[in-house]
Amino acid sequence: MIRIPKFPVRTVVAGAFVALTAASLSAQDADPAADPAIVVTTLGTGAPILSPDRYSQSILVEAGEHRLLFDTGRGAVVRLAQAGVSPASIEEVFFTHYHSDHTVGFGDFWLMSWLPAGGARKVPLNVTGPTGIEALIEGHRIAFADDIRIRVADQNLPPEGTEIDVTSFDQPGVVFDEGGVVVTAFESDHGDEITPNYGYSIEYQDHTVVISGDTKKDDRVAEVAKGADLLLHSVGAARPELAAKPPIQLILAHHTLPHEAGEIFAAAAPKMAALTHLVLLGRPGIPPLSTEELVSMTRETYDGPLVVAEDLMRFEIGDDVIVTPPEQ
Repeated sequence: MIRIPKFPVRTVVAGAFVALTAASLSAQDADPAADPAIVVTTLGTGAPILSPDRYSQSILVEAGEHRLLFDTGRGAVVRLAQAGVSPASIEEVFFTHYHSDHTVGFGDFWLMSWLPAGGARKVPLNVTGPTGIEALIEGHRIAFADDIRIRVADQNLPPEGTEIDVTSFDQPGVVFDEGGVVVTAFESDHGDEITPNYGYSIEYQDHTVVISGDTKKDDRVAEVAKGADLLLHSVGAARPELAAKPPIQLILAHHTLPHEAGEIFAAAAPKMAALTHLVLLGRPGIPPLSTEELVSMTRETYDGPLVVAEDLMRFEIGDDVIVTPPEQ
C-alpha cells in the first residue's frame, strides 16, 4: 500500500514503477479512521491483445453508496469476483465507445449478475453510453433471449433481474447525479472514424477521478483532469523498428504515445497519474516495451506521481491517494 509523499522518489510496486512525492508509507501508516471518499479498482488494463495477465478495459469506481462500472472488457466479471465484489451490486454501467475490447464482457457480466452465484440481481441494470448504446443492448437482449426464457421457466429466476434501463447521450455533460456522485462525459479523439468517443469525470465529496477512455493526445483530457485526485490515461507504444511499419503506425495513430501522456499529466498535475489500457505492440523478434521502458519514456515529459496500472490495482482516494497493488 503506498501513500503519496512530498519529494520525488521512484520505487517498484508489483512490477510496475511508481513515482511518488515522498517516502513510501506502509499500510500501518494509513489512518484507519479515514475512510476513502472514492475507491477505484482497475479490473482490466490491457488491450485487444490476448493476455491472461491484463484483461481488456474495465474500471470499477465506488463512491458514496454507488458502485459504477466503466466499460466491460474481456473478463470484467471474473475480475469483479477476484476483487470480492458481487456483480449484482453494480447498479450503473457506462461505456466510453464501442470497440469490442470495451464491450465484449457485457453479456457475461449482465447475466452472471442475475444468477444466484453472481448475487441474484432482482432489479433492472442501468446502462449509459453515447449514441449506439441502444443497439448494443438490444443485440444482447436478442442473443440471450432463449437463455433468459429457459432460466425463468426452469429455475424460477425473476425476469426483472435481466431488464436493462438504457440512457443514451449525444453530447458532453452530466450523465449521472445521485447521492452527491456526479459523472460527467467529455469528448476525446480516438480517430476520425471512431465516434462517438468519450471519457468520464467522477466527482464526490470534493474529489475527482478522470478516466480518459481511448484517445490520441487530446488537450481536453488535461483540461477536465486539472488538479484531479486520479487521472487514468490510455497509452500505446512500440519499439522504433516496429513503430515505423504502416500497420503499426495506423494503430498508434489512434493512441497516446508515452511522452504525449506525460505532457497530458504535466498539464493536468493530478495527485496521481496512472497509465492504463496498455497497447504495447510487439512481433516475433521485436518484443513489446517493458514497463520500465514505458515509464522512462513517460518521464521524458512528466516527473510527477506515476503508476502503471495492473489488473486489480486499488486506488483509495481521500486526503491522500493510497495505491495497493494486486495480490501476487
